[in-house]
Order: sequence, then structure tokens, then C-alpha cells
Amino acid sequence: MTILFYSFLIINGFAFVITGYDKYLAKAQKRRISEKTLLSFVAVGGTIGAGIAMLFFRHKTAKVSFLWKYFGILVVHLFIGIGLLFYIK
Repeated sequence: MTILFYSFLIINGFAFVITGYDKYLAKAQKRRISEKTLLSFVAVGGTIGAGIAMLFFRHKTAKVSFLWKYFGILVVHLFIGIGLLFYIK
């Protein structure tokens, strides 16, 4: 369980950092990190880190297509989490 917690923490931290770095690249008008890469980190468990980074850096909050994909992944994670809670009981 400890390994799972630390891996979750690392993935969310990395999702936060790459979202912030993408914002930096956007401001500097340099080549950006693809949405596919950002959403991949969200999909493997970086939902909280990327969500906090989106609010903190105000990044990707106006792009509706990205938000639909982000919240779709978030809903899937919620269903999995709720399902696991009921399965464990």
C-alpha cells in the first residue's frame, strides 16, 4: 500500500510539473508538450496534480476540447475508485 501511495504522489507531482512547464513553453512561444502527453499523465493517475496545475498556472482552462477529455478521464477514475471501494467491502 505504501508503494502505491508513493507512486501516486510521484505521478501527480510529475503531472503538475509538466503542466507548469508547458505553460512556461507557451509563454516563451517555444515548442510545446503535446496534449496527448499531458492527457496520458492524467490517465495513468495524475488527475489531481494536473488539475491543481491547471488552476494554479491557469493553463488549458479555456480549451474546451482538452477539458472534456480531462473531465472524461476524471469520471472514469471516480467510477473505478467507487467500484473498488464497493468491491473491497
